[in-house]
Amino acid sequence: MTAVDYTVIVVYLAGMLALGWWGMRRARSTSDFLVAGRRLGPLMYSGTMAAIVLGGASTIGGVGLGYQYGLSGAWMVIAIGLGLLALSVFFSARIARLKVYTVSQMLDLRYGGSSGLISGIVMWAYTLMLAVTSTIAYATIFDVIFGLDRVIAIVLGGAIVVCYSTLGGMWSITLTDMVQFVVKTVGVLLLLLPIAVVKAGGFDAMKSELPHGYFSPMGIGGQTVFTYVLIYSFGMLIGQDIWQRVFTARDDRVARLGGTAAGTYCLAYAVAGAIIGTAARVLYPKLGAPDDAFATIVKDALPVGVKGLVLAAALSAVMSTSSGALIACATVANNDIWARLRGRTLRTAGASHDEIGGNRVFILLMGLAVIGISVALNDVVEALTVAYNVLVGGLLMPILGGLLWKRGTGAGALASVGVGGLTVIALMGWKGILANEPIYFGLLASLVAYVAVSLATKPTDAAILDVWRRRLAGEPAAPASEATSPATTGA
Repeated sequence: MTAVDYTVIVVYLAGMLALGWWGMRRARSTSDFLVAGRRLGPLMYSGTMAAIVLGGASTIGGVGLGYQYGLSGAWMVIAIGLGLLALSVFFSARIARLKVYTVSQMLDLRYGGSSGLISGIVMWAYTLMLAVTSTIAYATIFDVIFGLDRVIAIVLGGAIVVCYSTLGGMWSITLTDMVQFVVKTVGVLLLLLPIAVVKAGGFDAMKSELPHGYFSPMGIGGQTVFTYVLIYSFGMLIGQDIWQRVFTARDDRVARLGGTAAGTYCLAYAVAGAIIGTAARVLYPKLGAPDDAFATIVKDALPVGVKGLVLAAALSAVMSTSSGALIACATVANNDIWARLRGRTLRTAGASHDEIGGNRVFILLMGLAVIGISVALNDVVEALTVAYNVLVGGLLMPILGGLLWKRGTGAGALASVGVGGLTVIALMGWKGILANEPIYFGLLASLVAYVAVSLATKPTDAAILDVWRRRLAGEPAAPASEATSPATTGA
């Protein structure tokens, strides 16, 4: 690392804080603070959506999978891209029309206020652990950049994200994510990818140096690919961090086309990461751990200045996911859990200073909690696996069922959340956190419970379904519905 590299990184970090301050001046309502006023156009929407889904796991972890398995190491990030494409093409327009702030509010609107608190707790746990895993990644990056102690690195990186997120909420995060998207594109796709391939001698040399399996599209194993799709593709369909970005779209068309562009970008990013990892295998065949591949190739193979930019790209990947997960966690904690316990409601239009201040306080509190847990926790992969398993096993069926099956009921949704979540947790305790069985049987149990209990109980009230259909269609609801609809009342 030279003075030029350090300067690039320090300027980048200072720019993130400056954008946070500027975003604070634009956050004048709850809508501004939580969903950027619901007015992002296609370019900004697609850039920020790509930024949040492509975090440290997709960048550092994606290169590590390429190092370990070759081109088939792209499947984890491909699964993320496929999930984002499915969300954008099939569901994003309907989600955006609901004009809610959280997934739990959507469940309340659909089922009549019967499952929001429980689903809110599940979603809160998922977003909290997602923010934690992103924050832990600061330790690796700051160690490469500055040689900092792990705890200091986590506190430093976490403090920067908490600061700009607390100042301006989603507007600050949107502005910083756009910068992070550009930095990642330039640093990883346009600089690191071609330089790594050239340093490895080109594709012909890579093929001659490595076993044939490194260039097989299914070398990682069919069962692994299937599990990635179940966890990550379906996780993209229901995560609060992803839905909260959908809510920022200006209209249906932006949500659909902008999300499709972001999903396509994810597929390119997946292949790039796997190729970089494969090149690193040629250059450094005896690394201690696959996840060291990214830092090693950046440190040893890149010229002055470029090294700083690519490390800033890795930092931006982690920060974008961390900030998105943090505001999602705080939004759920404040509006789906704390407000419900106090018997309060969240208005979907307008805001008072107290409402913005309350959300700001919760971002700060959740940020401090994330930093504290990150310092105490070591195993990132297990924490992320627990988060996605509980999310998908507990909430996938009630959410997709609510969108696709009108016979689904609130009792069925509650049963699905409870049975699916408990099955996943029990099997993780029995088979191990990283086993495939928890998500397989958790989803099956959740589906059976949802269908069986829904059919055995009284159909959802026609008035509730009428409000739901009108909101899905983008039609105006009754005048009082903004204040009293099931989407904004406690469960």
